[in-house]
Amino acid sequence: MSKSALAHGKIVKSQFRIPTWAKNRHIQTIWPRFIQKRLPLTYGMERLTLPDDDFVDVAWGPKPAEPSGVVVLFHGLEGSIRSHYANDMMATLSVNGWQVVMMHYRGCSGVPNLKARAYHSGETEDPSFFLQWINDKFPSLPKVAIGFSLGGNMLLKLLGENPAQKWLQAAVAVSSPLKLSECAKSINHGFSRVYQKYLLASMKNTLKKKMTYIDYRKLIQLTEDDVDSMTSFSQFDEKITAPLHGFADAQDYYEKCSAYHFLSAIHCPTLVLHSIDDPFMNHLIVPKEEELARSVTLELSERGGHVGFMQGSILKPKVWLHERVKRFVSEVLPINSDTPYMDPV
Repeated sequence: MSKSALAHGKIVKSQFRIPTWAKNRHIQTIWPRFIQKRLPLTYGMERLTLPDDDFVDVAWGPKPAEPSGVVVLFHGLEGSIRSHYANDMMATLSVNGWQVVMMHYRGCSGVPNLKARAYHSGETEDPSFFLQWINDKFPSLPKVAIGFSLGGNMLLKLLGENPAQKWLQAAVAVSSPLKLSECAKSINHGFSRVYQKYLLASMKNTLKKKMTYIDYRKLIQLTEDDVDSMTSFSQFDEKITAPLHGFADAQDYYEKCSAYHFLSAIHCPTLVLHSIDDPFMNHLIVPKEEELARSVTLELSERGGHVGFMQGSILKPKVWLHERVKRFVSEVLPINSDTPYMDPV
């Protein structure tokens, strides 16, 4: 192997194989959200106070008697523990003595947060505080983080910002919008606008609830009617995300927070799972091998949708993503398969 080959990461073809009944990228995206049966899961909630006296809510999976490792989950845009990928991944990985935990971003647990600021694709301050908190709780246990969609972009950015970090031994990013500007354009076309409308409605409703008890007039000059009139992520990011979080405008936010720019600085073993037909983005977001740190592996599939990766028959469908992530985690965390379970935290 040449020296140049050792200097960067690699792009490999995914072993995921699309079933004939789910070749369409929208079926791949919609099926696990609305049709696939949820895996049974019992979890507990804990409120974590942040340095600015706001809070995030933390979901704990079943508590092993003798934990052998910790798996940290970061959800996607407007997600929560109730999201299909979060519920089912926590259920899948709550084995082998692994303690699974997920941080809700500000305002995403069903309870609006206390400050005007919220969260965004590159907001790493709260996750960094959370990871340090987890590390203080489990100082001797190895840890792996998994980020979905927005959470994947955030996680990759966090790792690139902190190449010497000691919180995590490895990471996985699933269906991540690595170039935010391209993704904002792509989701504003064709059927993908259905996803945008659905997510945007949730974002706008959360903001309007907060506008009833927080005075936003010094931060954003918008009425509730102005908020209701927004029809795209780019409009929301221009008028709300950017000014609330210290960016000049939407493009400034997209440029500074796209994980694409941080992939070359990641030091811990990192797996990036992505489907080229993801309806939330386009092929332009896929990096080249020389743009990846040598610790980063990008596993590409031609099809699979957005956080989809459905396999099996239409009568017995299964999510390939669960077993792929579980296999990666098992390469990093020790296995204690005989550990009995107690009630959640």
